[in-house]
Amino acid sequence: MSKQEQVDNNDRQNEKTRIQGVFSSQSLVKVGTGTTQKKTIQKTYWFVQELDDEQVEIQPLNVNYVPSGPKSIIPKDELLDKFSPEPEFYTSTVYPKMREINKTIARADRHRQKGESYSAEFEYGNALKVDIENIRANFGLGLTYLQRGDKEKASNIFQRLVKLDAAFEKEHKHLFNDFGISLRKQQMYEQALEYYTRALELVQNDEHLHYNVARAYFAFKKYKDTLEHLKKALQLNPEFEEAKKFVLYLKKHNLIPKSALTENKVHQNAQTPESQGQPS
Repeated sequence: MSKQEQVDNNDRQNEKTRIQGVFSSQSLVKVGTGTTQKKTIQKTYWFVQELDDEQVEIQPLNVNYVPSGPKSIIPKDELLDKFSPEPEFYTSTVYPKMREINKTIARADRHRQKGESYSAEFEYGNALKVDIENIRANFGLGLTYLQRGDKEKASNIFQRLVKLDAAFEKEHKHLFNDFGISLRKQQMYEQALEYYTRALELVQNDEHLHYNVARAYFAFKKYKDTLEHLKKALQLNPEFEEAKKFVLYLKKHNLIPKSALTENKVHQNAQTPESQGQPS
């Protein structure tokens, strides 16, 4: 066996031995008030996945016994010391429910991709009855409403999503981008600006986020703010072609003072083309 094959084999073995399942924790809580107050033990169930560097990610189960809500990272030693494994509960109850909600969302996605918006809405709704904070279902339902041109319902989903930190995690980047683009296409510029600004609070060093914030400001004709975020995008990635073209468009149409471009030296990142259309 070659050295690379041995490394690959070890990686597969490590994946097999990583912790994944349900654990429980117990805490002492006070119930009632005054003379009727008493202490009782409260049991909480958690879905656990082992990460690298001897750490694990834990997420509470909701009343329907699916992982929901904010995730936390704790040392693996703390998990083994303070939490109890619940393998039978995971295999008999939690895993089947997780698999079913994923199937429901997959059906909804297929309906949405076929343009069957009402069938998609129905399936996403079923998933959200089980987990109101499910990111894929919320994004999917929001995209369904946007594709249908139902801005009021889309706005309700938007308000929910911007409050969920998990919506801006890397694993949902494709859905995140689709949703932002759809907000702009429906001319929901105020929501688009809030959406991307919220993302910047959680992920700051992303040139594409700054570019999208610039586009949102551009819709409001706030050209100074537009330039500021294009600058940040180009600082993070000097070869960002779309951002360079956007700067040139602003410069060509005299939408910002030339002095601002000179002071910020943004124009040094690009050569002026013969013609430049409005950023799409």
